[in-house]
Amino acid sequence: MGNLKIGWGRREISTSEPVLIPGQFYMRVSDGIHDKLFTTALCLDGGEGQDAVIFCTLDMVVIRNGITQMVRKKVAAMRPELPVENIILGATHTHAGGGAMDTPEKTPDGREIYPGAKYREFVAEQCAQAIVEAWDSREAGGMAYGYGYAVVGHSRRTMYLHDVSQRKKSTGAPNGHVVMYGKTNDEWFSGYEAGADHFLNAMFTFDENKQVTGIVINVPCPSQLSEHFTKLSADFWNEVREMVAEEFGENVYVLAQCAPAGDLSPRILHYSKAQARRFALKYGRPYEPKLAKVGSVDMYNKVMGERYDIAERILEAVEDIYEWARKDIQTEVPICHRYETMELSRRMISEEEKIWCEQNIEEMKDQIPDPADSTPEEYRKAITTYNSVKSRNERAIARFHEQDQNPTYPTRVHTVRVGDIAFCTTQFELYMDFMHRVQARSPFIQTFVIQLAGNENGSYLPTERAKNNKGYGASLFCNQVGPEGGQEWVEGVLKHLQELKEN
Repeated sequence: MGNLKIGWGRREISTSEPVLIPGQFYMRVSDGIHDKLFTTALCLDGGEGQDAVIFCTLDMVVIRNGITQMVRKKVAAMRPELPVENIILGATHTHAGGGAMDTPEKTPDGREIYPGAKYREFVAEQCAQAIVEAWDSREAGGMAYGYGYAVVGHSRRTMYLHDVSQRKKSTGAPNGHVVMYGKTNDEWFSGYEAGADHFLNAMFTFDENKQVTGIVINVPCPSQLSEHFTKLSADFWNEVREMVAEEFGENVYVLAQCAPAGDLSPRILHYSKAQARRFALKYGRPYEPKLAKVGSVDMYNKVMGERYDIAERILEAVEDIYEWARKDIQTEVPICHRYETMELSRRMISEEEKIWCEQNIEEMKDQIPDPADSTPEEYRKAITTYNSVKSRNERAIARFHEQDQNPTYPTRVHTVRVGDIAFCTTQFELYMDFMHRVQARSPFIQTFVIQLAGNENGSYLPTERAKNNKGYGASLFCNQVGPEGGQEWVEGVLKHLQELKEN
């Protein structure tokens, strides 16, 4: 057997406590568990003269509030010999995962909230335990890799023939020729801003008997079909894990990686009637598109149909890759890791945009929700949405006054060589084009790009095209770094990859 050692670990991070669920403007509090949340860790150890790296994915919308440092500190205390700087945390970007931010004791309508600090501690402990399990279980093994096709993500930035701000002003984000999730049955509808990426990168790990032990699945799409659930859920990754367990075995691990997809979504926007018919006939889940509102049975049937559909396509791609990739199981694999901080050009806020935000705040003074006008739950959604939008405008104004003193944005980036393939990270919800620029010029056969990883707090990083078209995801509220910084990330990553290749 060769030099490669492989270990896996997994822990549950679900809780029955009422935790906040981030991912929307309004406040959601969990009322149970729809399906389990997990943190999964994979250790790849190249042995003497090589590096060891630990990939760890969490079913969360984003890694925040110091979880990375908490995990590294806990792991260092348990296993001092483990190189904690080589731990790479990433989020699946499920919009139905628990939140680790600091929380109030109660919601505006009086519901109690489990403290975010306690949930954060719980998640960090479970994550550390999974990493230690992966480290301790390292055994000689092999890896194989390949790519396939799975239709998962679609462009979610709807384009229009005319500037839609002429119709109605949006305080959530300045709109132009694009609206995130905009209506398609509109006379101004012209298409979608960008295409999609149906490539699925996969890496398989094997034991000494060439039995598969785990699968890394890298898909350019966030897992946000269940984005309005009030029960915790891993979204379509739950169905993927269940199907993998059925086809490959219950002991086979799945490490989900969300590849850059800042302008992509698992939702189909313009084929709603056809999709409803598909799910009714295929899964026995009928629904009426016009009645698929938040909390309705129609919406639930739609979401679960989407989840099954996507999971089936992912499994089919994984099975196809496995059949030919396992012909080339490699046990002699060089592993090299780099971890550096890049300084990227910030997305600057103009004087005009600052004034626009000030006008929004002034106008909002007359829009404060009245609890007497709604049910407690409706008031909670209304007042928390109001506070979120107002806060976004206030933070943008503060950034305007500070940006000249801080023209660059520091971001930590991991690059990893695993034989003839490579991994690289970005903390941002990176638009798809930047990933393609790296993959097209990478010196490696395949390059797995992981978004919402390597550093905490993600924000969208748009293309120049998106910046010009405006809309949510490409606005002053959504972007800490602009297109120029995105290209700086591309060039920096390619430089690191080339150095790893020559090492």
